[in-house]
Amino acid sequence: MRLLYSEICSLLGVSADCDDTLVTHVAYDSRDVSPGSLFACMPGEVTDGHLYAADAVAKGASVLLVEKEMPSLPVPVLRVPNTLRALQTLAGAWRERTQATVVGITGTCGKTTVKEMLAAILARLGKTAKSPANHNNQLGMSCGILNTDGDERFWVFEAGISRDGDMDALGSMLKPDRALIVNVGAGHTEGLGEKGVAWHKAQLLTHLREGGLGIVSADYPELAWKALGTHRQVVFFSAKVGLADEGALRSQANYASWIGCDECGEGLYELSIAGDVFQVHCPCTGAWAAENLIASGLTAHTLSATAADIEAGLRSVVLPKQRFVRERIADMLLIDDTYNANPLSMTCAVDEAARMAREEERPLVFLLGEMRELGNVAYSAHRELGRHLAKLSPSAIFWKGGQAEALRCGLDDAGYSGHFLCVDDASSFPKVFFEARIPGKGPLLLAKGSRANALDTFLACLKKELR
Repeated sequence: MRLLYSEICSLLGVSADCDDTLVTHVAYDSRDVSPGSLFACMPGEVTDGHLYAADAVAKGASVLLVEKEMPSLPVPVLRVPNTLRALQTLAGAWRERTQATVVGITGTCGKTTVKEMLAAILARLGKTAKSPANHNNQLGMSCGILNTDGDERFWVFEAGISRDGDMDALGSMLKPDRALIVNVGAGHTEGLGEKGVAWHKAQLLTHLREGGLGIVSADYPELAWKALGTHRQVVFFSAKVGLADEGALRSQANYASWIGCDECGEGLYELSIAGDVFQVHCPCTGAWAAENLIASGLTAHTLSATAADIEAGLRSVVLPKQRFVRERIADMLLIDDTYNANPLSMTCAVDEAARMAREEERPLVFLLGEMRELGNVAYSAHRELGRHLAKLSPSAIFWKGGQAEALRCGLDDAGYSGHFLCVDDASSFPKVFFEARIPGKGPLLLAKGSRANALDTFLACLKKELR
């Protein structure tokens, strides 16, 4: 971002003197402030950004955006009714100034991975900006947009929603040229109301710029029909080769399928895009990742990427932390997928872990946590997860958080007879794990759950004992 203080005042409808201070960066955490930053003082439940205004100025903030009356400080202070809404206004205005082609990505799971894949491909075509980490909510997207340079060829941003109205707020800022919907499943159902997750995700399409294009999975029928119902131009893709012919939803021309592991242990996939069939290598393995590859590959293709660009980008992509990261320690294979969880992502992860365990002839062990924000479907979702886990025949299941009774009922429904243990303390987890005495070759352990369960700390304690 490169905006003068006077321009910012004009955009926000705030009177200002003739100050020509140049703002080049936005931060809402004083630790991220650098010279030339606008520091947005965000009120919150845990702390209040207004308390850190002086610290931000000391670190070089050139403008403060505040909601409250502040003591005198040696920089311009802009007082607005709502700092978040002010940032969204600025972000929308900065988006209008860019010449970049903008891609918005949403879905129930895989958004960050797809973002990294797509950005890696597009970076071969020109300068590309992307959402930092997983900052995909209204605050994160606002700052992500404002912290672009403005001379990029492409922007790739995630849109994460948890409440009714979120997608409209995000879409109106982003105004994408491409709207990619990777998948849809139960996630944040507590806050999304009766319209359903598919409807909310499809709303991103309604914010496409004129001439824009939607790229949508055909593997989720409700999503596909909601997408068509927006009356925007849409192309479909599939990760399920052999789908029944569904007329407009048939997407056999755009699909991906898992072939196996290459000689280096990386994933080998076949992609078919607009009739061009080719193979790609990437750090992912398993059928579950085919969805991410075709989503990113097809979107890149609509932006003039060739098969060679797609293959090279996917081969070079660096996957996000805590997303199915594999590590061999002692005689065990540990998989860290602890970033977050919902029924769709959980099923994909446990299925792939089970496949890997069978392939390596290892005992299968799960360290799982409650899937949060599911509202009135929480009990049924956890009971169904229990039934699914039982079919995979793990040697042991360690569970953290609520809904243990629902999971246990599901396990009983399907006749599970292995270990099922609830755990609460990360430091004592290694002792509990070793006392379970998992028989056979060193086990494969998958750790996955919603962030609030902090299963990464459990995994860290276990790794410490294994080393």
